[in-house]
Amino acid sequence: MTARDEVLRRVREALGGSRGARPPVPRGYARRLPEAEAATRADVLALFTERVADNRAAVRHVGADELGTAVAAALWGREAKQIVVPADLPYGWLAELDGVRALADTPALDADALAAADGAVTGCAVAIAQTGTVVLDGGRAQGRRALTLVPGYHLCVVHADQIVGTVPEAVSRLDPARPLTWISGPSATHGIELRRVEGVHGPLQLEILVVED
Repeated sequence: MTARDEVLRRVREALGGSRGARPPVPRGYARRLPEAEAATRADVLALFTERVADNRAAVRHVGADELGTAVAAALWGREAKQIVVPADLPYGWLAELDGVRALADTPALDADALAAADGAVTGCAVAIAQTGTVVLDGGRAQGRRALTLVPGYHLCVVHADQIVGTVPEAVSRLDPARPLTWISGPSATHGIELRRVEGVHGPLQLEILVVED
């Protein structure tokens, strides 16, 4: 018997008859918000707005007929001259732009073009009230991941019916096979001398427009 065989024999003896058995994993976490927080749909929207602000992102509520003006106002407020957008972004979102050039990401823009842009405008797949998170999966009006990670400013349009209460609710709407990007405020890290540094792994500024259809 080799030393390896002896070690494995002792491990098997120590494990006894339960070796290979998988212990049960508790699944007692809440799948929905407590009733006190989710009494109405308005409460879910209010919680999302609060948590987005806690994450140091800007957030505004607009009506569906105001979206084009709101997008233009957000970009003008940041003095944007050139932005990048997914090829399938709805035309109406940019209909009010004046003096801002929108580059569609088709064919795929190179890194220099993305870095030179003043920002990116996208939609999202789902949003989470409990954490103030928006999730992109590369679907309609979202584009590829680089589109929202390279420019320094990301303007994300979230429709009210895309906002759910909790992470489990969001996961149930998502396809795990798709490229998921979870965004909770501007990109930040505390890894440098435990100080918060923003804009390291993604946009320095995040702004969310909640469309109450």
